[in-house]
Amino acid sequence: MKKKLDHIGVAVRNIEESIEFYTKVLGGSMIDRYRSEAEGVESEIAIIDLDGDRTELLMPTNNTTSPIARFIKQKGKGVHHVAYQVEDLDEARKELELQGIRTLDWSLRTNKHGRRLIYLNPADTEGTIIEYCDYPEQN
Repeated sequence: MKKKLDHIGVAVRNIEESIEFYTKVLGGSMIDRYRSEAEGVESEIAIIDLDGDRTELLMPTNNTTSPIARFIKQKGKGVHHVAYQVEDLDEARKELELQGIRTLDWSLRTNKHGRRLIYLNPADTEGTIIEYCDYPEQN
């Protein structure tokens, strides 16, 4: 199945400073900012567009349960995940299963932009957190 880079997720400690860097220094535009308290997310998110390429800035809203908070505590701020858009998330999951790649089923969800997503198990991806996503409303 064809895949293409969708976005990079970056864990940040101070979203205001990060937005300023990504917009003023890199020249990006903030196209959305929102807060998600959904289990497994618990983050404030700013989406930055730079000539069609997107970066999600992710700041934890709960320093105890947010996976972004745990990531920052273990690895520090920086690239958290790489997201690849697939044509059909359900078919992509079947392909992964046939290849012996596990997904983190608890992470399956649809975000406020209609993007369905799931994370692959980092134990099966050489330690990189990889997201697969699709946009069923756009198809």
